[in-house]
Amino acid sequence: MCFECGCGRPGGAKIDGKPAASVGLPANDELQFKAVDMQLRLAPFSPGFVAQEHRPREMEVHEALFAANDRMAARNRDFFSSLKLFVINVISSPGSGKTTLLSATIKQLGGALLTGVIVGDLETDNDAMRLRRTGVPVVQITTGTLCHLDAEMVARAAGCIQPETLDLLFVENVGNLVCPADFDLGENRRVALLSTTEGEDKPLKYPPLFRFADVVVVTKSDLAPHVDFDREAALAAIRRVNPKARIFEVSAKSGDGMEEWCSYLQEACAECSGL
Repeated sequence: MCFECGCGRPGGAKIDGKPAASVGLPANDELQFKAVDMQLRLAPFSPGFVAQEHRPREMEVHEALFAANDRMAARNRDFFSSLKLFVINVISSPGSGKTTLLSATIKQLGGALLTGVIVGDLETDNDAMRLRRTGVPVVQITTGTLCHLDAEMVARAAGCIQPETLDLLFVENVGNLVCPADFDLGENRRVALLSTTEGEDKPLKYPPLFRFADVVVVTKSDLAPHVDFDREAALAAIRRVNPKARIFEVSAKSGDGMEEWCSYLQEACAECSGL
C-alpha cells in the first residue's frame, strides 16, 4: 500500500496468476522475512477487521513508514549480490515504451547476457506475453489496485525465474511517475524513461523519480520531429533535476542509440560480476 496516496488494498497482488503470498521467497535465509509491522499497518483495511471505539491518543513514531520495505530491499540486494546478478528497476509513465525498449534490448544483446524480466501491471499479462516471445524467462506481477511494486513482491517473483542462472534482471515497474519512486526494490540501478511523446517538462513536473534515477533513457527518438519535441529543453530539464544521471537517447523501432545503451548494460554487468 502506498502511504502517500492511500491506493489499493492488501492481498490483491498475484504472481503469474497465483496470490503473491502463496509464492515462496527464494531459498535464502536472508530473504525469509515477514513484514509483520507492514501487516499491522494494513490491518484496518483487511476483511473482517473490527474497528474499536475511537479514542484520541498520541503515539511516538520511532521507525520510518517504509522501514519494512527497506529491510526487504536490503535483503534483496544482498541476495542478488551473492548471485552477481545485476538488477535494473525500470520506471516510467504508461505508454512510454518500457516493454518495447526491453524487447529490443534483449534482441540487441543477442544472448551476450542471460536476461530475465519481472513485469508489474495492475491487470493483464499482455506485456509479459510480449516479452516471452524473446525467449527469456518472464514473471508477471499483477498488483490489483496497487500503483507500484515493492521489495517483497520482487523477492517472491525473483524466486520463480531461477535468478542464479541470470546475468541481468529487469524489473518493469507499474506505469506511474509518482509512487514507484518511493520504493527501493533492492536494485543496482534505477532507470527512468522519458518518451518524446510526453513532452520536455516531465522531469520538472515529477522531480523525485528523475532526481533519484541513475539513468534516464529518452525513448521514441524517431518520433521527436513529428511531436515537436524540444530535445535541448528536455536534456536541460533532466540535468537541472539530476546533473549526475547518465542519459541515453534511443529508438527501439529504428535502433538508434540501442548499441550504446546495450554496451552500458554489458559493462555494468561485467563490473557487477567482478570481470
